[in-house]
Amino acid sequence: MSLDLDFDDAQQAMASAVAQFCHDRFDPLEAVSPTASFSHALWRELAALDVFGLAIPGSGGGAVEVAAVMESLGRAAFPGPLAGTLLAMRLLPEPARTRVAKGDELVCVGAPPLMAFAPMAAHFIELDPSRENAWLAQPQGGIGVVQTLGGEPWGRLQLLRNQALQNASSAVAFSEIAAAAYLAAAGQRLVDDAADHARTRRQFERAIGEFQAVAHPLADCTIRLAAARSLARVAAARFDSTDGEAGCARVSFDAAAARLSAAAAAITAAQVCTQIFGAMGVLREGPVFHVVRRIRHLASAAPGDAAGRERILERVGLGRRAA
Repeated sequence: MSLDLDFDDAQQAMASAVAQFCHDRFDPLEAVSPTASFSHALWRELAALDVFGLAIPGSGGGAVEVAAVMESLGRAAFPGPLAGTLLAMRLLPEPARTRVAKGDELVCVGAPPLMAFAPMAAHFIELDPSRENAWLAQPQGGIGVVQTLGGEPWGRLQLLRNQALQNASSAVAFSEIAAAAYLAAAGQRLVDDAADHARTRRQFERAIGEFQAVAHPLADCTIRLAAARSLARVAAARFDSTDGEAGCARVSFDAAAARLSAAAAAITAAQVCTQIFGAMGVLREGPVFHVVRRIRHLASAAPGDAAGRERILERVGLGRRAA
């Protein structure tokens, strides 16, 4: 039986609304300014579109709806702890979850000692290396601010676990699907922009897109990103239709595969498209710098690739647990 991977009218309408919001309200050149800081006001405006509320169980939304809006956010390279916040929507107790869903408070997700958005967060969720356990935690001592090349506020800290959180594996899978959708869309945005540039940029009296050294890597990126997008949408559809422990294991595998595929495809696109743009590709004010920076940040963000790779190896009988 085939699976329809197209978004329905309602899901497409959500994605279009978020895309329009990004176009109207988000200025990428302002975001990459050396003096730029995280905009709480813009974050609350995004939350007002109920992007995070879609992830709350029983809210009427689901993984497919979240994947749709994350694709729009990915094409815009919208900043912020998107995947972590979506994970928190599946784990945080009330009333903290409502405050985070409204954009009034930020959540920090990961494992110490280095965690993204820790200096600004009101809530902390610690994940263990296996991504099967999570705890509501609080900083133990102060938070040391760590400067990053990408502009995100990171912190160095230790956490004191206060409360074990249920259904961590499911929540991690949900956030990985969201991250995969974002990364695949961000990578495709780079390829589209690079292809447009290659049609008009001329060298040796020819458009550079006519050279195989430019055209073939772009085609390869397009194929990789299309596969990653499909994996993310399949994982989202299966997440929404799965119940039970056996189904959770399958969804965790699908989500890990989708995120690993999307991260690899997006990183490859970032490298290829930066080269195609030449010097403009590495300029802070250039046409693709802000997208490349977001890809690199999200591809390396919590919960990380190690446990996902282990899940894939386990599935084919090569993981440590299988051995």
